[in-house]
Amino acid sequence: MLVATGSLSIAFSAMAQPSPPVATLFENVRIFDGKAATLSAPSHVLVWGNTIASISTAPVNVAATTNVRVIPGNGRVLMPGLIDMHWHAMLVRPTPAILLSSDAGYANLLAGVEATATLMRGFTTVRDLGGPSFDLKRAIDEGLLPGPRIYPSGAVITITSGHGDFRQLSDLPRTIGGMLARVEQLGGSMIADSPDEVRLRVREQLMRGASQIKLTAGGGVASPFSPLDVSTFTEAELRAAVEAAENWGTYVCTHAYTSVSIQRSIAAGVKCIEHGHLMDDATARLMAEKGIWLSTQPFLDLSAASGLGPAEQAKLRQVITGTDAVYGLAKKYGIKTAFGTDVLFSKELAKRQGAMLATLTRWYTPAEALIMATSTNAELLQLSGLRNPYPGKLGVVEEGALADLLLVDGNPLETIDLVADPDKNFLVIMKDGKIYKETLPK
Repeated sequence: MLVATGSLSIAFSAMAQPSPPVATLFENVRIFDGKAATLSAPSHVLVWGNTIASISTAPVNVAATTNVRVIPGNGRVLMPGLIDMHWHAMLVRPTPAILLSSDAGYANLLAGVEATATLMRGFTTVRDLGGPSFDLKRAIDEGLLPGPRIYPSGAVITITSGHGDFRQLSDLPRTIGGMLARVEQLGGSMIADSPDEVRLRVREQLMRGASQIKLTAGGGVASPFSPLDVSTFTEAELRAAVEAAENWGTYVCTHAYTSVSIQRSIAAGVKCIEHGHLMDDATARLMAEKGIWLSTQPFLDLSAASGLGPAEQAKLRQVITGTDAVYGLAKKYGIKTAFGTDVLFSKELAKRQGAMLATLTRWYTPAEALIMATSTNAELLQLSGLRNPYPGKLGVVEEGALADLLLVDGNPLETIDLVADPDKNFLVIMKDGKIYKETLPK
């Protein structure tokens, strides 16, 4: 059903019913391939099914081929879909009160709407680092609604009083083997206070389809009883999670701001550190020496503090003071660094997903930032091994890669702010070979 005229109706109808032709040909495009800091010569890119079949500087003859959709690039830039490595698909739009209410149906509907908005911002893949996103992923994969590819972690594993424990003091003491807290019932987080409990909770998430596992190794901003300086899991507890994940061929990442929590995670075999804003020089050097990934976020202002109390806002200010330092250390030691946003409880902040990527130019060139958000992020996704829900190459424009593509009206290698306004500048959004948006001028 069309609800408007012109390019808007084209975008809506394509988004609502992504029924692609057998093939799509992008003619006369300059390619940012996700790896090189320069654009290609004028090229033609042919997509068959859900993969890139050929890339050629010579014209592609499709006259004898039926059902080919030809998209005239007219010299515009074709690039890989963007990847957000720290996303919470179920937690972007609902408030905590909505999430913890007795009826989760509204929260699920909000998540579905936000998934479509995420895709329409050009983020074709997200690594979900906490929340019950398995059913949302299934609905997207089955074509029930448009949304990004989701690499789910399932419930965050935490400890009593840790980041992710949203119980009130009136809920204590916890009865071992007793009723689960509401956040546990919803699959947002699971509380585990021994190696055996950790092992159990990790295996449950793997059973549900987790592609990687997340634990909170230190304090966090949003949790009411979790100071930033505390270290939560013991090394033995962390090692139990790593062992359980590695038995399934995948890896563990930990939420960790401080040096102690990061070093303990590394000692236990954790492969990826989330955040790291408060680590010291020696810890950064250790990460580089051990080849540990850093998945961090360009937190620069208090806009994420809406809905937080004074104590939580103070913790966020402390994290923000470490943003320049963490990127400086990552560059100093050449740490493998991924980009994510970690948006929570704010539809308005989620709209700035691309703008947060653009702020990386405070530390990196536009090309370095875009490479990080495409091929580098895709490299980290591969750590899931056989638990990878989307086998194939992501984050690149090359023959044989999965066809997640953006046609940009302008050159983001020169003007990265183009990604901050996807409604205007992303003229075509393709995921898995299907076109979800096309607003080329007539």
